Amino acid sequence: MTDIATRPTRVVAQTGGRRRRLNGAPPRAGVIVAFLTPFFLPFVLFYLVPVGYALWQSFLVVRRTGGQYGTSYTTFGGFEQYVQVFQNHEFWASIGRIGLFGIVQVPIMLFVALIMALLLDTPLLKAKAFFRITAFMPYAVPGVIAAIMWSYLYSPQLSPVVDLLKGIGLQPDFLGPDAVLWSAANVSTWLWTGYNMLIMFSALQSIPQELYEAAKIDGASNWAIAWQIKVPIIAPSIILTTVFSIIGTLQLYAEPAVLRQISSNISSTFTPNMLAYAVASGNNYQQAAAISVVIAVITFVLSFGFMRLTSKRAGL
Repeated sequence: MTDIATRPTRVVAQTGGRRRRLNGAPPRAGVIVAFLTPFFLPFVLFYLVPVGYALWQSFLVVRRTGGQYGTSYTTFGGFEQYVQVFQNHEFWASIGRIGLFGIVQVPIMLFVALIMALLLDTPLLKAKAFFRITAFMPYAVPGVIAAIMWSYLYSPQLSPVVDLLKGIGLQPDFLGPDAVLWSAANVSTWLWTGYNMLIMFSALQSIPQELYEAAKIDGASNWAIAWQIKVPIIAPSIILTTVFSIIGTLQLYAEPAVLRQISSNISSTFTPNMLAYAVASGNNYQQAAAISVVIAVITFVLSFGFMRLTSKRAGL
């Protein structure tokens, strides 16, 4: 009788103990590998391997023996390719153009995105869903297609905008040597403003409404709430979009490459990425790899340095 009465207790205790041991046991290595493989396998094959191969190629040089009609062979050249990159005036000219592009275009784009986000967040604006989708729609257009659309509007022979401006006595030259860089900047601004606006707007939506109510009780205006409460709180999002914009600026390729088809003022070395592509098209893959590595290093230094500097100042 005693054995029958106590048996369920022992079974429950033993079962509970096993359950506790099973719940507290670390997951098996096979389960972890099964979950991580779908991510890490493409990451290694399509990111780490190409990056490693490009880095290795950047240390190689092509030698030729036997004169003009001799044979060529590839050998390790150390930093010879990088020395040639830093001595290439076309590379530094492209860096200068892209630097000017970023200094002007990025602040304007992010300021417009911030204003749009603040307007969408204000209760005074009606039909917010319509304006939000409308502002984000340009981002859905591929960069090449957007550049083709804008090249039509820039072309003196085809553009209705040029005809309209000429009708009021102006003589615009959007593809001229002094304006073509800013024409490309305009395409990038049109493409990416909505994307940055959506990031900032999402950050604004996470702010508790009680902060606004308390500020209004203290007599703060909508302007003061926007610039003294909203903007400081979403500073991390503004920093993030700036970092993305720095990276995108140094990778600029599609817009000037498309505009080059209708403008002689854009050379094949207009941007660093265009220079790397032009060098690779000449079968000098080692030099193109070195240029790409230098661009990547510059991108990392600028984006990481900006993030560290601004994060410290913002107390993040």
